[in-house]
Amino acid sequence: MKLVGDLLKRFTRMLAIVLLVVIGSTVLVRFAPGYFSDVREMDPRYARSARAELSVESARSNAIIPLLSAEVGGWLRGNAGISRQYDVPVLDLILPRLAVTGSLMLRSIALAWTLALCASLLSSAGPHPSLLWQMPATLLLAIPTAAMATMCLLAGSGGPVLVMSLLLAARDFKFLDRILRKTWLDPHLLYARTQGIGVTRLIRAHILPSIASQLSALATLSIVTALGALAPVEVIFNVPGVGQLAWSAALNRDLPVLLTVTMLMALAVTFAGVISDRPAEWKNA
Repeated sequence: MKLVGDLLKRFTRMLAIVLLVVIGSTVLVRFAPGYFSDVREMDPRYARSARAELSVESARSNAIIPLLSAEVGGWLRGNAGISRQYDVPVLDLILPRLAVTGSLMLRSIALAWTLALCASLLSSAGPHPSLLWQMPATLLLAIPTAAMATMCLLAGSGGPVLVMSLLLAARDFKFLDRILRKTWLDPHLLYARTQGIGVTRLIRAHILPSIASQLSALATLSIVTALGALAPVEVIFNVPGVGQLAWSAALNRDLPVLLTVTMLMALAVTFAGVISDRPAEWKNA
């Protein structure tokens, strides 16, 4: 019963977070400057009809409650509303792009974890932190994601997976290096090393199991970082994913699309947090 109660509590918290995201995103977009602007206003052939349509839309969307009701109604109908920019159901726009974005994130996180874990194992094995390992990670963290992607694009080498992997690996390396330096000094590991047990066996049988909970927390951090880097990477490399769609929707004040993308990201982050923050009672249940 305690496990069920804990699951319900976490599920309720996740729904509350998503609800706050929906309300906050709607308010921010609705009251953003130029929300009711339209490119048709710049064309003299359509200016009068465009202004009439925008006036009707402004009157309909003046209050937040009707605006929220319209967005929720779109979800209840199963299409997440109609895109303001493309005039098609939002889910028809997002679903084909989820596979592209999901593949990019999975490949980037897998490569980043491999690089960060290998580098941190080599770096933490020494008695003192080495600038040879610390400087590259520090430099990568200092370079904005968009700038890194632009440099790769201009140089004609690298791609979206490489840029995101380097960004994630730099952050993960800092996290893993601190953890592993403490782990190598644990008494049972020091004793095992004096007994001549191989490094590979120490890593597999002792180190990785002892830092499993920290790795779960690192997984959530990696997902959050990857989601934050999606938009600039996909836009610069012209990747037809959710990040590129969100960027286009932001430029065109497409509230239904922005709201759906924001909800998906909030669900991904909160779900990852629930999985990584697993209490000890779950294991004993």
